[in-house]
Amino acid sequence: MTSKINNKKKLSSIRSKIKNTFFILPIALFIVTIFNFATCKYSFKDTSPIPVEVKTFRVNYFENKSRYVNPQLGPQLTEKMKQKIIGSTRLRQTNDDNAHYDISGYVSEYNVSTSGISRNNASTNRLSVSFHLIFKNTLDEKKNFEEDISNNFDFPATQSFEQAQTALFSEIVKNTVDGMFNKIFSNW
Repeated sequence: MTSKINNKKKLSSIRSKIKNTFFILPIALFIVTIFNFATCKYSFKDTSPIPVEVKTFRVNYFENKSRYVNPQLGPQLTEKMKQKIIGSTRLRQTNDDNAHYDISGYVSEYNVSTSGISRNNASTNRLSVSFHLIFKNTLDEKKNFEEDISNNFDFPATQSFEQAQTALFSEIVKNTVDGMFNKIFSNW
């Protein structure tokens, strides 16, 4: 007799667990579905909206007019700027004089100075790079401008200028191109 009562209790307990499972399962699925559709989407864009009528750009060769000329800097800046615009905007590159955006400029400063001294010796040097940007909008001349973009790159005084220049070169190009791009295409 006690075995029948124990079996009934076990059966009742199992039924109760099944009821709870079937009650909790739909609620859990409902909550998962709600959270799945209630996502927050946010993104950062490098560019502000480019007017629809602007379709082409031209990047002229960037010269190096500084006292010290790094022969690789001008060509690398020119090429990376073209790549950045092509990869980040809908604009089409052209070499025509009637490009809607005409971008030119030159390296105006490229020199080294001491930026840190320890025990009467230089501990840190600084490579200063400035670029003079010239932007012409052939569709709206009010948006033409010229601006200087400057970056400083510190390196240990134990490195030679040539070593530092080699180590910092890709960072110099990236920062200068990003600065030019932001001046042209962002409302910052």
